[in-house]
Amino acid sequence: MNTRIAACAALLIVTVATMTACSSEGEPKTIRVTVTQTVTAPPAAEASKKQDGPLNLGAKADVDDDTTPRLLASVQALGYTQPLKNIGAPTDSQGGDIWAAADVRVCNAGTVDFSVSQFPWHLTYVDGTNIEVTGSSGGDMPKPEFPMDRVVSPGNCVRGKIAYPVPSSKRPERFVYEPEGTKPIEWAIPTPLTSWCVIAVEG
Repeated sequence: MNTRIAACAALLIVTVATMTACSSEGEPKTIRVTVTQTVTAPPAAEASKKQDGPLNLGAKADVDDDTTPRLLASVQALGYTQPLKNIGAPTDSQGGDIWAAADVRVCNAGTVDFSVSQFPWHLTYVDGTNIEVTGSSGGDMPKPEFPMDRVVSPGNCVRGKIAYPVPSSKRPERFVYEPEGTKPIEWAIPTPLTSWCVIAVEG
């Protein structure tokens, strides 16, 4: 029995008990129960080097800029939250009417220092819309923030959240990492699943 069926079965037991105690003669009563599922990334999902299409959230991807000395990194998009709570609406100049955030990590797998920032990360939509970071930091921005400019030494990682002003009427399809001079890396942003079970109780 999966989680959704188990949840509906448990609600059915509670509902029948309640209706047995409180119902009176009349038409059968119909109760609609909404079960919301949020898709989360596996804690240690690995990317396939030959995978077609976008990666799953949580998957690692290797970045190699083929320079001398060689810069090697691993990057991950770990999660996406829309909308953010406890933060004011974006300004008109920022676009969007709500804030969303991505949780990302970059690790230095090479032997030389490199710098990271929020700017290579952006959202894309089915209709072709792209939303980039605003450059805003501090204040109500989600914590911990991914740095705007930070040097990462070999063997170290940086993780944090990046905020985006997005439209509440739609959800992005992909999260993209595209530093200058490298091929874009994409992760699919899953849509939360909502399903219903209808329980009819004879009164």
